[in-house]
Amino acid sequence: MTLARRKSKPEPTITLINIVFLMLIFFLIAGTLAPPLKDDLQLVETRDLDPTQPPKGLVIHADGRMQSDGADVVQVRQFLAAYGDGPVHIIPDRALPARTLLQISADLRDAGAETILIATEMALE
Repeated sequence: MTLARRKSKPEPTITLINIVFLMLIFFLIAGTLAPPLKDDLQLVETRDLDPTQPPKGLVIHADGRMQSDGADVVQVRQFLAAYGDGPVHIIPDRALPARTLLQISADLRDAGAETILIATEMALE
């Protein structure tokens, strides 16, 4: 009597272990590409920052209403004429639809604004 030998299937966990190991090596290498910050570097603290409107910023309310220095802005070109050169600071309301923000940004770009900066709230705590 001869016994038929069954072909043993390779373990699927070995393949999974190899993939996880390769991912680990990848992330170890990718994490060392960026040099760490120097110990003598002191980062800016924004914990005690006054949350008032920055100077010469364009405030956009949730309904799309725009203000600058407390005065209503009807047209973007009117704002840019009074704003002058430099980057344009936009301070949007959190509830402002993204479509409206993109439209106002496009209007600013068409009116001649080269750099547009959007002020956001960052929660680090």
